[in-house]
Amino acid sequence: MNAFLAQLPALLGVLVGTLGTILATSLADRGRWRRGQRVRWDERRLEAYVELSRAVKEIHAVSMRMLVAARPDRSGHAIEREEGLARLAEADVRNTLAWENVLLLGDAATVEAGRGWREAVWRIERMAHDPNGQDDHGTRLVDLKGRADRARDAFYQAARTGLGVPGGSVAQSDWLAARHEHRVGAGLASSWHS
Repeated sequence: MNAFLAQLPALLGVLVGTLGTILATSLADRGRWRRGQRVRWDERRLEAYVELSRAVKEIHAVSMRMLVAARPDRSGHAIEREEGLARLAEADVRNTLAWENVLLLGDAATVEAGRGWREAVWRIERMAHDPNGQDDHGTRLVDLKGRADRARDAFYQAARTGLGVPGGSVAQSDWLAARHEHRVGAGLASSWHS
C-alpha cells in the first residue's frame, strides 16, 4: 500500500496531464472549426456581394447608355432601345438570383444597403424603359444617378464592414459628382465660346 501511495502523485499528474491535453486539443479543434466556418461563410458572403454588385452595376450601365440623349453631359456610348431592353431583361434575371444569395448570406446592414442601391438603380431603369425619358415623379436623371452612386457607396461600406475589410472608405459618389460637374461645365463653356 505504501508503494501505491508513493506513486499516487505521479499517477494523478499523468491523469491531470492527459485530461488537460484532451481538453486543450478539444478547445483548439473547436476554435479551428469555428474559424474555418467563419472564413467559409465570409467567402460565400463576398461572392454573393460581388455577384449582386455586378448585376446591379450592369443594369445601371445599360440604363445610362439607353438614356445618353437625356443626360446633360452626353458622355458615353448610346445603345439601341431594343438591344438595351434585351440586355436589361437578362441582367434583371441575374440581379434577382444574386439578390436571393445576399438575402440568404448577408448581414442586416448590408441587405438594407443593397435594397437601397437596387431601388435607386431600379428608378433609373424605369426611366430607361419610359420612351419619354422621365420617371413618374419627374426627377431629373442627374439626381437619380447621384442617389444610385451614394447608395452603391453605402452598400460597399456595409459589405466591407460586415466582412471586416480594413482600409477606410472607398466612396466614389462625391468624386463622380465632381467629374459630372466638370463635364457639364466644360460642355457649357465650349458652347458659350462657339
